[in-house]
Amino acid sequence: MPATTRDPHLQRKLVEILRIIKESKSAIGARLIADRLNERGYQIGERGVRYHLRVLDERGFTRKQGYEGRVLTLSGLKELERALVSDRLGFVIITIEKMMYNTTFDQSTRKGNIVVNTSIIDLDHFDPVMDIIEEVNRSGYTVSPYIGLIEESTPEVRIPAGKIGIATICSITIDGILLKNGIPVNTKYGGLIEIKNRKPHKFTDLIAYRATTIDPMKIFLSRKMTSITTAIRDGNGKVLASIREIPLSAEKDVEEILKTVEKAGIGGLIESNEEILLQTTPNRAIIPIYAGINAVGAVKEEGIPIINHPVSQLMKFEDMKRI
Repeated sequence: MPATTRDPHLQRKLVEILRIIKESKSAIGARLIADRLNERGYQIGERGVRYHLRVLDERGFTRKQGYEGRVLTLSGLKELERALVSDRLGFVIITIEKMMYNTTFDQSTRKGNIVVNTSIIDLDHFDPVMDIIEEVNRSGYTVSPYIGLIEESTPEVRIPAGKIGIATICSITIDGILLKNGIPVNTKYGGLIEIKNRKPHKFTDLIAYRATTIDPMKIFLSRKMTSITTAIRDGNGKVLASIREIPLSAEKDVEEILKTVEKAGIGGLIESNEEILLQTTPNRAIIPIYAGINAVGAVKEEGIPIINHPVSQLMKFEDMKRI
């Protein structure tokens, strides 16, 4: 597929359709495929899925099975396996590293590019969504109280009529700031951290960024594995977080940088203990940080329709507003 499809977004969508068909125990129709794509963060309707299925049929990767829907052909199965191996070689981490490199935020001037997650909601749900985001921000289980509003489509994310985009600051911003300050960062895992009695206890699930085709945060949200609202209201639950490694020799410098960054309104550093830290690489230190997308993850838990795009684009920090 990569050899015949130059558009990376279309390529990923076709691969995801193949994956959904493979995961189905029987033939699956366009409507159900569209539902599952939307659960995984791909905004597409049944009509769009039918178009993509015709493309896959023409390439011999899928075939119709009566009125029941599509199944994979042997060629389709081989293509999916090849595409997934190709993606594991670096799709998610390459995006992250590109975002890190292009982060220009200066904590002294509080200006420059930051990495954001983009979430899309109906305008009718704007007020309750803002209330939820404010509640999560007060809890501290996020990166920053600053958000951005996106009313028009960008090259990275399309905003349909009647909807609005909400940008939350992604923890990858901190990786970019450290890199800008000469600290090499290895963004390793996205995961779930258990909260007990309002304190971080331990990571219960981790996905390596270098071993997945989909952002780990999107996976955990789509599988409904978070309990952000109960963590906030009852003191016990699971929230999203990520782990990066830095050279052990740079630990003190990183502490100083993070203090100044926090004063500028970007934080989310998780208080560490032996259970949280896990086993580290020799001469490396671990930095666990809450995920900025927790704010909108709680929106999803409340049953409000929302489509989340983690690590989606760059925005100017000065265009963000504190709530």
